[in-house]
Amino acid sequence: MTGGRSRPLEPAAVTTLLCDADGTLFPSEEPAYAASADVTNRFLADLGAGRTYAPDELQRMTNGKNFRAAAGDLATAHGRELTRADLEDWVAEEKDVVTAHLRTVLGPDPAVRGPLQRLSGRFALAAVTSSASSRLAACLEVTGLGPLFDAGRRFSAEDSLTEPTSKPDPAVYVYAGATLGVGPAEAVAVEDSINGARSAVAAGYPTIGILQFVPEADRRNRAEALREVGVAAVVGSWADAEDLLC
Repeated sequence: MTGGRSRPLEPAAVTTLLCDADGTLFPSEEPAYAASADVTNRFLADLGAGRTYAPDELQRMTNGKNFRAAAGDLATAHGRELTRADLEDWVAEEKDVVTAHLRTVLGPDPAVRGPLQRLSGRFALAAVTSSASSRLAACLEVTGLGPLFDAGRRFSAEDSLTEPTSKPDPAVYVYAGATLGVGPAEAVAVEDSINGARSAVAAGYPTIGILQFVPEADRRNRAEALREVGVAAVVGSWADAEDLLC
């Protein structure tokens, strides 16, 4: 099923880049799932689900979603009831465990910072993520990207909205655009995941699919899937995105 088509990409009119974080600004998805899998499996054991998941299996199932959405999906899939209080406790634990791990494994990447630094001279940069604000802040800090994303231009589906949600729900993109005062004619989203692209496209934003941190063996399938959900273009790297936009 496709999510429709995003608006055509018209770089001359763009003032703002709405950048996904995990897997787009830094290679956090694999290490995040490695840390999250332990919490997820303990969560399922607590529910009596009788099933465990490897990190790569969880990533294939829930890529682009946050733990809140993934936990709800898993509980439903295993026919288990989940109270809001229990969910909040597990969400907090998973956030702390994953954030601490990401602080130890991520670092600056010139292949990302260089193009973004140059793009920031022409566009306002905003981060739009399903992850918690504290996790985003930690990742931006250790990768050296924090100065490019002011605190007022960081948006989390977990923390910025009145009711927490997750991509592919477009709510976080709608909220980011309204807060920044930009619409689909002035802003472009950049996403690596299918659920993230669905979120941006559903919000009406022209969307660039980026493969910077997608494993080489998966790139062809990911590019095809991104096009199927309606991205306006697919690029291999931030350098390619810079060329496309400038």
